[in-house]
Amino acid sequence: MLLSSDEINNKLKNLNEWSYENNSIHKLFVLKDFSSALALVVRAGIEAEKIDHHPDIFIHSWNKCKITISTHSAGGVTEKDFLLAGLIEKIK
Repeated sequence: MLLSSDEINNKLKNLNEWSYENNSIHKLFVLKDFSSALALVVRAGIEAEKIDHHPDIFIHSWNKCKITISTHSAGGVTEKDFLLAGLIEKIK
């Protein structure tokens, strides 16, 4: 079930530096080096696979990783997106 903009913005208060834009939530992670960025991608991928919910992940520069999450089948943001974002926050 899609969340309203108000529900999304309220839930974002519980996540550090995540934003809502274009029917998805996203965060730019700035890590200490390229190896750390790759490690984040792998660990986020493992958590995503466990709950069968897969984010868009973009590594750029040498230490930046942008993770974007939405429920494509629902056409926007759902509770499952916040579940995954919370799991990703714990692995940092």
